[in-house]
Parts: sequence; structure tokens; C-alpha cells
Amino acid sequence: MRERDDPAVVGRRVQQLRTERGLTQRQLAEPAYTPAYISTVEAGRVRPSDEALRHIAGRLGVAFEELAVGQPAHLATDLRLRLTEAQRVLADGRAEEAAGRYEALLAEAEGYGLVAEQAGALLGLGECALETGELTKARERFEGAERCLDGESLPVRVPALRGRAVSHYLAGELRYAVYLLESALDELNRGGLHDPDALLLLYASAIGPYMDMGAHARAAQAAELALALAPQAGDPALIARMHRSVARTLLAEGRLTEADASLAKAAELYRRLRLRTELANCHWMRGYVCAQNGELDRAEAELRQAYTMLSASRAALYRSQAAVELADVLHRRAKSDEAAALLREVLGDFSSERGAVHAAAAHRLLGIIAEDTRDTEAAEEHYVRALSLLERAGAAGDLADLCRLLGDLLRRTGRTEAALDAYRTGLGHRTAPGTTTLGPAPAQPPL
Repeated sequence: MRERDDPAVVGRRVQQLRTERGLTQRQLAEPAYTPAYISTVEAGRVRPSDEALRHIAGRLGVAFEELAVGQPAHLATDLRLRLTEAQRVLADGRAEEAAGRYEALLAEAEGYGLVAEQAGALLGLGECALETGELTKARERFEGAERCLDGESLPVRVPALRGRAVSHYLAGELRYAVYLLESALDELNRGGLHDPDALLLLYASAIGPYMDMGAHARAAQAAELALALAPQAGDPALIARMHRSVARTLLAEGRLTEADASLAKAAELYRRLRLRTELANCHWMRGYVCAQNGELDRAEAELRQAYTMLSASRAALYRSQAAVELADVLHRRAKSDEAAALLREVLGDFSSERGAVHAAAAHRLLGIIAEDTRDTEAAEEHYVRALSLLERAGAAGDLADLCRLLGDLLRRTGRTEAALDAYRTGLGHRTAPGTTTLGPAPAQPPL
């Protein structure tokens, strides 16, 4: 419990409750105290002892905490239960309803000075904003949670820090996202703060930006360490998220069967936990695995399932990202008109500050579709826009391939010098794999 309020505040509280209950000062005082003592308490001229305050609370029929700090009995427990319920609503894909619940919880926790519960509500609001694609708002909420937890140990602060890193990652700020995650990993591992849940959350979150930056070796190492930590972790939702992230590195190494098995484990955990949006993301990743394996009919079915689930839960940014993957499969299945229509429909959900990597993928695919119809002017425009987005985000993993596409187009239209420039740019990215992160790899945990 926080420190007791000033005597004047406590006195006003006692007087208000006594008046509401229709009691006289004598009735409140008997049998242990005098009416004069109650009068001095209500006037704020004396600081009542804990024993006196417990007597007064008993006569008024309220908890000691309500008189001492204005906090109803069992409030913190009640708020924690309501935070859990709000998490269930968010997991069911109802982000807007969950946000309303978290806002009410935040106001209540702030009113009573319950810092841990404030941080929990802010974390929930950050996750809601990620779900709806409001990345600036998400970052502000996670920063607020970090401020609430400022005096806590790093493992306690990790969920808020990870949320902020994901906000930057989805906004296309890959280098800064990696910097935040690697700095926290270094501090945990070098400081001997071996917290399996915190480490697992950070390693799993680092895999996506590593892959997009072309740092495949570092992504593989993060996946290996995450798998080693999983048996020590206690949160099944976190383990499921780890399996989904690890699948990306397995795919990059061509280990499609293992990637599919990892996603199956994640999907089973998400079904058991009823985490709807995360389950949709599993369908999305399994569709990607099937596409890599040439099973285009199954890939289309999985991606359509993901797109439908994410549309129902109003997860705008994730829905648009899944749409890009679905459009790629539709194009490969000779359904280019449907693919182009889908891409144009969702392209407005992206920007250089919001989903930059997938925005670039959408422009790349629209460029390929334009080339198929011999509209070279439109194709070049899409490739150049994609290149600009990837360069700004630092997504070296896709830049080399895009430079090749643009170079081939320029060569076919007779612009040899411009084509050579595009090829050279691509080669520059191809020759430096894994060097796009900031500094050396983070320290490893003492597994």
C-alpha cells in the first residue's frame, strides 16, 4: 500500500463517510475514543494512529485502506483480474473493445496511484494500437509503460521495451528496432539477469528485423538461442510466438518441413489459448511455407484464411501485410487481375512510416504484373518506389533482388548505363550479408 494521505485529506474522508451513514461523532467514537478526538481527526489537526483509524474504519464499515489512502479494498486484485479479461478480449481479435477496457482501467489505476496496474493497462493499449496499425500511438503507450516501470529491474521492463521496438520495426525503422533489442539482450546477459521469459521475448522479436535486414546468420543464432531457452520459459503464448519467429529462419535455410512443424506447434498453442490474431498469423506463415514449397493451392487457402481472420478482427496493418503474400500466390496461379486489385485495395494502408517493407513488396509485385502486360512505364515507377522504401528502411534482404528486376527492365528498354547502376547497387547489398546491424552481435546467455 502507498503512504497514507495527509491528515486533512483523511479527516475530510472520515467526515464525509460519517455524514453519509448518518452517524454522530459520539457514535463513531464509542467505545474506545471521545467525540472530541473524532472532531480533531475530521479537522485534520491530528494524525490518527493505525489502531484509531482501524477502529473508525470498522465503525464506518469500510476497509482501512479506503480511509488511509482512498483505495477500496481488493482494488489492485480487481484491476488485475480486469486486465486479464481485457487481454482475452484483445486475443479474440476485438482490439477496439479491448482498448476501451484498458482506457477505463488506466484511469482507475492512475486515480489510485497503482503504478504496476497503470503499466499493465498501457502495455495493453500499446498492443491494441499495434493491432489496429496506429504505430505512433503504440510507441507512446509503450514508452508510458516504461516510465511507470522505471525503477523496476530490466526483466520487468522488457515487455514494454519489446513493444516499443516492434513499433519501430513495423514503421520501417529496422536498425533502431534492432538496436533496442540488442541493447537489452546485452544488458541482461552481461549483467547475469538470466530471465528465460525476457530473453526468449527479445530473441524471438529480433528475428523479423534481422531477416529483413539481410542478417541471416544473426537471425539463425537468435532462433537457436530461443529454442534453447524455450524449455525454461513459463508463458505458452510466448513459446508459440517463438516457434512462429523461428520458422522464418528455417525457411531461409530451405528447411521447409521443419518450418512447417514449428508453425504447427505454434498454431496448436494459439488454438488452445484462443489467441485469434496470432492464430491468423500462423495461417499466414504456413501459407508462405506452402508457397515456397510449390503447393500453391494450399498456400492460397491458408493465406485466404489468414486474410479473412485478420479482416474480422480489424487488424488493419497485419491484414494488409497478409494481403501482399496472398497477392503473390494469386499472381503465381495466373490470377494477376485479382492480385493487382487486392494490392491496390490495401496499398493505402501502408506508408514509409507504416509497414514500409510490405509496401515495397506490394509495389514490386505490381511492377512485375505491369511488366507482364508490357506496361514498362508503370513497372519502372513501381520498382523505383519500392527501392526508395527499402533503402529508407534498411531492408537489405530484398534490395538486391529489386535492383536486379529494375536493372533488367532498364536494359530491355535500352538504358544500359542506368541498368548498370542498378546492378551495381544490388551487388553492393549482395556482397555484405549480415553487416547491416549496429555493431557486434549481443552477448549470449549462460545456457
